Amino acid sequence: MLNNNISEDFNSVSQFWDLETLYVDLASVKGKHLTPIEKLHLRGLLNGCSPSDIAERLDKNLRGVETDLCATIYKYVKYLLDKSNEKLENWRKIAEWLDESGYKYKHPQMPVNQLLTDKSIVNITNINIENNHIIFQFNLKIPTLDVTDLSEEKPEIEDNNNN
Repeated sequence: MLNNNISEDFNSVSQFWDLETLYVDLASVKGKHLTPIEKLHLRGLLNGCSPSDIAERLDKNLRGVETDLCATIYKYVKYLLDKSNEKLENWRKIAEWLDESGYKYKHPQMPVNQLLTDKSIVNITNINIENNHIIFQFNLKIPTLDVTDLSEEKPEIEDNNNN
C-alpha cells in the first residue's frame, strides 16, 4: 500500500516536468500505457530520489526497484531519446537526458488557484476559436489591502529649534 504523502511528494514534480507529454512519449516506446508503478518510479527519479530512496520511501525491496527500473523506465527513456547504445552509469542521467530533451519546464508550473487569494474572482466572459487557437477572455479580480492598511502613522518629528 502506498503512503499518500509519498504519492503527493512524487507528484510535486509535475510543477517542473511535462509529465503528461513524457508519459505519452514513453508509452509510444513501450507500446502501451505506463503502469502506475512505472509512473511512480519515474516521478521518484525526476524528484531527485535514487533507486534506494524510492525503495525505502515505498517500503519495497531495493533489488526489486532496481530491476524494475532497468527493465522499464531506463530502457524506455534510452530508446525514446535515441541513447540505446549509451551506458547508463548513474540514475541521475535519466533526469539530465529528459531535461536536455525539453521535458522539463523552464519555469515551474503553478496552478492558478495557488497564485490567487481566496477572495480572488475569475470570470470567463467569452471563448472563441480563431485561426486554430482557443481564445479566452476573462475578468480577474484580486483583492488588495485597503489603502488605510498600507499607510503607516508617521512619528512626529521634534523641532529642536523651538526648544
